[in-house]
Amino acid sequence: MRLDKFLAETGVGSRKEAKQLLKKSMVTVNDQVIKEGKTQIDEKQDVVKFAGEKLTYQKYYYYMLHKPQEVISATEDKWDQTVIDLLHDEDFREDLFPVGRLDKDTEGLLLLTNDGQLAHQLLSPKKHVDKEYFAEVAGIVTEEDIDLFAAGFALTNKELVKPSHLTIEAVDEQNQLSKIRLIIQEGKFHQVKRMFEAVDKKVVYLKRLRMGSLWLDENLALGEYRELTAAELEGLKGKV
Repeated sequence: MRLDKFLAETGVGSRKEAKQLLKKSMVTVNDQVIKEGKTQIDEKQDVVKFAGEKLTYQKYYYYMLHKPQEVISATEDKWDQTVIDLLHDEDFREDLFPVGRLDKDTEGLLLLTNDGQLAHQLLSPKKHVDKEYFAEVAGIVTEEDIDLFAAGFALTNKELVKPSHLTIEAVDEQNQLSKIRLIIQEGKFHQVKRMFEAVDKKVVYLKRLRMGSLWLDENLALGEYRELTAAELEGLKGKV
């Protein structure tokens, strides 16, 4: 790997900024001052220091985000705040992206990473990765709805959805409101909302709780995030 790329990857600065720091003799490789950004290094073996402090190279990053409403699942947008905008400056990387998407008005678990292979595996329909949601639904969810969801059915536009697991947590007859959990293995556009629209009900609140083996850390406030633990990452990869 080029030294200037290594410095950029480890958060020292952009590649342009790294070149300026190299010229100021602030970078050493195996205790030798190096001034050329094009110098090739072994990122796993060579000891690179910036201003005397050792830099550690990390190829992939994984963050669990508790996505709030009104934030969009994108890397950039001209009008709205994105999930990437929620990252602190020291955690921002240009190659980070959200795995899948949550609607603007949907809260909950969202994985941010630069690991494209893992993202593909988590989102591939062939992998059958569970996505679990909690929702509040205007209308009374019934046992007939549970059976229909379990069988799979056609949405109002005739698009078919695969079997899913619907559980009723609570029903408020007076206010005609149901609290449910739903596990799906697809990721169609507005899928959960459209599934309930097909049975003449409306999702008024939606939150993703789980993706594969990864559960949302409820200690994370809306808009907060943290790195995945080694156990969480191992479990997530084990499911795909």
